[in-house]
Amino acid sequence: MNRINRKLEASNKLLSIYFTAGYPDLENTVPIIEQLEKSGVDMLEIGLPFSDPLADGPTIQASSTKALKNGMSSEKLFEQLKNIRKTVEIPLIIMGYFNPILQYGVEKFCQKCQEIGIDGLIIPDLPVDVYHQEYQEVFEKYNLINIFLITPQTSKERIELIDSVSKGFIYMVSSASVTGAKNTFGDAQTDYFKKVEAMNLKAPQIVGFGISNKETFESATEYTKGAIIGSAFIKVVTEKGISGIDPFVKSILS
Repeated sequence: MNRINRKLEASNKLLSIYFTAGYPDLENTVPIIEQLEKSGVDMLEIGLPFSDPLADGPTIQASSTKALKNGMSSEKLFEQLKNIRKTVEIPLIIMGYFNPILQYGVEKFCQKCQEIGIDGLIIPDLPVDVYHQEYQEVFEKYNLINIFLITPQTSKERIELIDSVSKGFIYMVSSASVTGAKNTFGDAQTDYFKKVEAMNLKAPQIVGFGISNKETFESATEYTKGAIIGSAFIKVVTEKGISGIDPFVKSILS
């Protein structure tokens, strides 16, 4: 069984962290992963930086720009992660845009992911229909779970289509905006969480965009399987480096 599915079966209130590979410094990728696991994070999303990140807010965009200047690339990321499964057990997901994967070669990219122990991919600009028709067989050949996003604007029919294709969890975008930390969720977001919960989908949902602290983490996980923190975490490593990771994670989970 894929590590993502094992984790989804075993735990509730999952904490997933997104960070940008190669940021703040090029060789920070592995130390950040290892520290996050030690601090108690359930799952990680490793951001593959891209020059035109449509869904990302200013914090993640800035980290991507710096990582690219540092020399981060698909090839470099695979090189950094080649021994990651000797020290890390939690699920690892690469999150990025489709263009760099297409340039690398979709099958070659999936094969490298399997070789180093990546469990899944999140590709916001790969539509579910295109994935289903053209790439699903390749992803499944290499035991990779592709994770799709839904938003408050996604129709019931499309959510059901995504649910039918999903093998892991559904990434539930909390609001129709780019990534970025928020301090609280409003009634509209809570209503959306409740609406999707009432659909009784087969795939569990994990909320991303706007999770920044214990309050938003608890609000999101009241109706879902877990929550993802990205921008708020990147601010921590920007300001405090790796030493800031453990206190930050403990502030969410304590």
